[in-house]
Amino acid sequence: MENQNSNFDVKNAISGVLVVDKPVGLTSHDVVQIIRKGTNIRRAGHTGTLDPRASGVLVVLIGPAVRLSEYVSASDKRYQAILRLGTSTDTYDAEGQVTSSSAVNITEKEFEEALKKFVGEIEQVPPPYSAVKVKGRKAYDMAREGEEVDLQPRKIHVYSLDLLEWAPPEAVIDVYCSSGTYVRSLAHDLGEALGCGAHLIGLRRTKSGRFTLRDAVPLRKLRETFDTGTWYHYLIPAAEALSDWPAIELSHEEVEAVRHGHRVSRTGEKGAMVRGISEQGELVALMQFDPETNEYQPKKVFFS
Repeated sequence: MENQNSNFDVKNAISGVLVVDKPVGLTSHDVVQIIRKGTNIRRAGHTGTLDPRASGVLVVLIGPAVRLSEYVSASDKRYQAILRLGTSTDTYDAEGQVTSSSAVNITEKEFEEALKKFVGEIEQVPPPYSAVKVKGRKAYDMAREGEEVDLQPRKIHVYSLDLLEWAPPEAVIDVYCSSGTYVRSLAHDLGEALGCGAHLIGLRRTKSGRFTLRDAVPLRKLRETFDTGTWYHYLIPAAEALSDWPAIELSHEEVEAVRHGHRVSRTGEKGAMVRGISEQGELVALMQFDPETNEYQPKKVFFS
């Protein structure tokens, strides 16, 4: 992967985005710790947990860019998931104990018809072995201690579900969904709908927000650049983290005004929320439009 900003000033490369292709076997927190140690920057955080058994796109914000987390974390996600039909487990994946088994007498057409039932806005119950908190305790801690876990359904949005490979008892599907979707639950619920049970045996995130595997650097390769001090070649400017948001360019005078919390005037609305970008392309602020005054109010200011 080439540096996406060849004019990036090394001395100022302390804020931005590292898109990592996380390998199987590490937690998302492990990856963040490796990046903190390798870059010598303590302020870093990921924008959407990937289970240790999952691989793929993990977006890590560095420096002041961590303040974008709530917006980047809410972005849509895309996955390739491998399901095994005929067996259900208590964790909804291959790590759990088998809870039921049955023969798989499902045709490809029946499977695709079942997929359609899970497209759109649906209610989904998170897996009992998840980090969701119940009365201040994590669900997986309760489940491991043998306690009954009563998790409430959540509304999620599944934009599309496509069958990529049909090799019963396994199937590979492409899942394009809103943030907060548990693909493990999707596998389990699909198995219930088919009447044969199912669980997740493989998961790879192919997209998170506007970042895809094409933007991602393998963790092994990134670790090599920590030794050579060239890791910043993979640092993507913070302004690109929300590049699907509309932007307004701010003059030097407006940049100074925004950094002090002042509004800027514009004729016409570009969007309810926009990025305020300097003439040099730096992210200055996230701003909200006030239609009564035709002004943009800074909501979150950067690099002040």
